[in-house]
Parts: sequence; C-alpha cells; structure tokens
Amino acid sequence: MHFKRLAALKKIYAFTLKSYLGPFVLTFFIALFILLMQFLWKYIDDLVGKGLEADVVAQLLFYASATFVPLALPLAILLSSLMTFGNLGEHYELVAMKAAGISIWSIMRPLVVLSIGISLTAFLFSNYVQPFANLKFQSLLYDVRQQKLAFDISEGVFYHGIENYVIRISEKDRDGRTIHDVKIYDHSDRLGNIKVTTAKSGYMELSPNQEYIIFTLFDGYSYTDIVSTRNYRENRPFDRMAFKEERIRFDLAEFNLNRTQEELFKSHYTMLNVRQLDFFIDSLESRFDDRKERYKENFNRRFQNLTTIDTTVRIVKKMEQTANNSKAETVSVDSVLLLKWPLLSNFKTEEQHNIVEMAMNATRSTRDNVIFNKNDFSYQQENIRKHELAWHKKFTLSIACLILFFIGAPMGAIIRKGGLGLPVVISVFFFVIYHITSITGEKAAKVGDLDMITGVWLSSIILFPIGLFLTFKATTDAALLDVDSWRKRWRKLFGKSPESKAV
Repeated sequence: MHFKRLAALKKIYAFTLKSYLGPFVLTFFIALFILLMQFLWKYIDDLVGKGLEADVVAQLLFYASATFVPLALPLAILLSSLMTFGNLGEHYELVAMKAAGISIWSIMRPLVVLSIGISLTAFLFSNYVQPFANLKFQSLLYDVRQQKLAFDISEGVFYHGIENYVIRISEKDRDGRTIHDVKIYDHSDRLGNIKVTTAKSGYMELSPNQEYIIFTLFDGYSYTDIVSTRNYRENRPFDRMAFKEERIRFDLAEFNLNRTQEELFKSHYTMLNVRQLDFFIDSLESRFDDRKERYKENFNRRFQNLTTIDTTVRIVKKMEQTANNSKAETVSVDSVLLLKWPLLSNFKTEEQHNIVEMAMNATRSTRDNVIFNKNDFSYQQENIRKHELAWHKKFTLSIACLILFFIGAPMGAIIRKGGLGLPVVISVFFFVIYHITSITGEKAAKVGDLDMITGVWLSSIILFPIGLFLTFKATTDAALLDVDSWRKRWRKLFGKSPESKAV
C-alpha cells in the first residue's frame, strides 16, 4: 500500500511539474519580449539610421534581455504558478487529489523545491551573469548612442556629417548615385568658407573596401580665397580653377562604430558582484570617515578662536539707496563697534571699513567652503548607499521569486480559474504592488529617507504576510472567495443577510 502511494505521488509530482514548466517558460519569454520591446521603443532614435551591423544589434538586444531578467522572472513565477493551480482547480484535478488523501501542501511540494532551485539560480545570475551583462550592455549602448548617423545626403540640404566639410546637392537621380548642382565647402583650414568646389553634375560611390565615399564631379570650379596677402578682407583676392572632371575622396572611418574600453565602466556599482561590492563599500566608508576627520581637524584648527566670540551681539545691516536707485545692503561700522572689540577702535574709520569688508569676505569664503563640503559629504553618502543597495538587490530577486510563488500557487487553488484571463489580471495586480513598492523603497533608501534594509526589502515585507495568509487559506480549504460563506458570516455578525437588510 505504501509503495502504491509513493508511485501515485511520483505520477502526481511529474504531472504537476509538467503542468508548471510549460506556462513558466512561456510567460517568462513573453515578459522578456515585452520588456525588450519597451527598450526598443525607448532607444529607437539612437538605433535607427546609423548603419549598425546585424551582429551589433543582436548583441545589444541579447545583453539588454539579460538585464531584464530580474523583472521578467518574478512575473513569470507568479503567473505560471497561478495558471497551473488554477487549471488544476478548474478541471477538478485538485478535488480528485484531495479525495485521494493528498493535501495541497503535498501537491505543491515539487514546485516548492523547483522554486527554491530557481531562487538559487536567480542569485547566481544576479551575482555573476548580470554584472557581466550590464557591463557589455551599457558599454555597447554608450558607443551606439555616440555613433554618427549613416552617410545620407538629402536634396537641397546642407550636410554636416563629415568633419570639416559641408556638402549640398540640389538634385539626386533615382539611382541614388547621380547628383546635380553640387557644392562642397572645405573647412579643414578652420578659416571659414575659403575653399569651395562647385560642379554641374557628378556621381558618388563607395570605394571597394567601403572605407571611403568618392565624389566624381564634372564641369565645375574650385575657388580658394587668398588670405596670406595684406588687406585681403578689402580686396578679396581668390584663385579659380576650372575642371572637366575631378575626384574628391572622404574618409568614412568616423562612421564606424568605435568601441570604448570596457575598463572605464567596470567600477560602476551595477557591474560588481557581492565580493566586489563588499570591497568597494568598505573602501568608500573608510575614505568617507577619513575625509570627515580631516575636515573636522582643519575646521577646528582654522577657527579655534570661534568660542571666544560673543555670538549674542549681531551686526546691524541697513539698506542704502545707490546711484541707480536700487537698494544695496551694507554694514554699518558703528554697529560693528557695538561688538566691543577694543582693537578695532584703534584704527581709522576707513581702515575699519576695510577690516570689516575683509572679515565679511573671509566669512563668505568659509560659508562657501562649508556648503561645498556638505554637498561632497552628501554625494559620498549617497554613493555608499547606492553600493549597499546593489548588494542587497543580489538577494531580493531570490526572495521575491519564492514569495510570489507562495502567492500565485495558493491563489490559483482558491480561484480555480486557469488560462490567461483572471490569472493574468490577478498576477498583474500583485506584480504592480511588488514593482511599485520595490521602486519606492529603493529610491527612499538611496536618498536616505528610509533605512537601507527597510527600503530594499519593503516589497518582501509587504508581500510575505500575504503569501503566508493565502497559503494557510489554501491548505485549510478555506472558502476565501466563496460568496455563500461570506453571506453566512454576515448573518452570524448581524443576524440577517445583506439582501434582507437592504429590503
């Protein structure tokens, strides 16, 4: 009897895993595709018209997809678990398993093990794969955004794409290479439009190695202003050379995709693993503490006599009318004398003005120095918090996958609806809660409004009790969404049904 039960459980586990893996893979790639389309929509202006090769675009999309896994994976787990148990409940397969003495927890056991494995894989992905993908993606995206638009001259437009040259073509034939009424301005001497080439017609073509664009011009002139003579601005002398045919070659190397060294991006906190983040956080905190200590020592040494000043006496400011009828703020020397500094009374009135002005300038300089250091301290603290945030996010993805599974699976068993209808609506609802709370908590932690642990783990703190509650309700067969059960509770509380009360 025991062996028969084990054999039945194995079949049920295999059936449950098979029912779960299909929707999981499907929803994961659908979510990944939607996020990738959002990326293309956002950066479409930086990609179109630059003559990027297919392998460059493929690499960019591949690395971009890897960076979207932390968003797609929790959504896939939530939706697939809800669909799986919703389908089992809708087709009364859960009822049959329960009738055979198998509890919901036993049915969920293989998926729990699988979810733990996915969570561990998600941590390894966040710690090792995602930093590498971020490095490749961000460096390639930076180079693509810096890339010039592909060589394309329109009719009647001054084209500035080639450095030190401006080209204007009045008309192009349908073949795309024959051109008419051509003007080429050469600015390579950095002296303005002193070299101009005009031609009635011509054609343009790529060199065999596609590294140059060659203009072959017919029936034209080359004008060059002579700027080496005296009074050339008044006389405007120039050389003119007529030609029947002339070739001008332009280098297209600047239109190639120039790759930036990836070492320049490696120190960014999104491209570090846990061990590297620990090292950077310790270094930044040590540097920040040393910086504060040095500033404190310098401040105390520079202003060690501040404690001897009577701060209860204030300098009286007054408004004076200047020559242009605008009010200017000045300081009365007589009011300064109220400070009862005996040494100041030893100077003449003009010297007292100079002393007060020097003191005020020194005070302004000190104030600016304090503000600068305050902003610098704030920047360093925020930089440390960003690294701490990246460290915590290596673990939040794994925990989120587990929590969302324990929300989706019990909710599917409770609603007993499969497919892509109600499960999608419920999944989107919970995922929106997860995503909004994650973003809100992370931003608050980054600026210091919330404690780092509270901010980063805010979504898990909110969703964990919901997962426990739904799991408890599903394993105890509680009728959470049964209208009749809620109507009976209403009668117990108020003695009559809501319908009779309304009547």
